Amino acid sequence: MYILLGAIPVLVMIASLADIITRGEHEVKNLNRTFWIIIVILLPLVGSLLWWAVGREYRRSEPVVGFGDPHRTEAIERRLADRAASTTEAELARLDAEIAQAENEARIRRLEDELRRRRGEPTPS
Repeated sequence: MYILLGAIPVLVMIASLADIITRGEHEVKNLNRTFWIIIVILLPLVGSLLWWAVGREYRRSEPVVGFGDPHRTEAIERRLADRAASTTEAELARLDAEIAQAENEARIRRLEDELRRRRGEPTPS
């Protein structure tokens, strides 16, 4: 039981150090990454808690908007437009273009073979 209690700060320190090292310099707040590493090593539990509380920049996928904020509907419309970008018609048009390209490549191969045959060159296998 005491071993488990002693291992928790070590695990938290290792997780904090791994997070500090893998973060980019622009994702670290208040201090340089080197200073955060020193703080976490010298003060394992306190330094780790400080890192997670004030040193780390948390990413947000979308800005948080309030319920009555007019930007809320813009964010919803943007998400719906992203979903509608891949419609069935667009997929069918993409597949048609892919089929046309394959047919053109096959036609080019046939014409090249015919040209080789007319010149009397051997056809590649």
